Amino acid sequence: MRHLKRKFHKLTAELLDMPQDVVYDLPRLTMIGDRQLYIENHRGVVHFSSERLRLALSKGQLEVTGSALVIRTIWTEEVFIEGEISNIQLLP
Repeated sequence: MRHLKRKFHKLTAELLDMPQDVVYDLPRLTMIGDRQLYIENHRGVVHFSSERLRLALSKGQLEVTGSALVIRTIWTEEVFIEGEISNIQLLP
């Protein structure tokens, strides 16, 4: 069943010319060097400190670690952070 669902999503994305992150509800990360990170398709902030940001995703969590982290902008499904980013990890 899961294979059929995945195949349907892929076909839908190709037919409608939609990005796969939208179809599969995946996070989209845009990183500029090790100083700025823009994350789309998150489900909320789980934890934030100047060394760690943890975001809820549709499947799992995303953890960003570093130093002097600051949330510059946050919207319903988008967040923009700055600081010295040392690691980005997807957690189940």
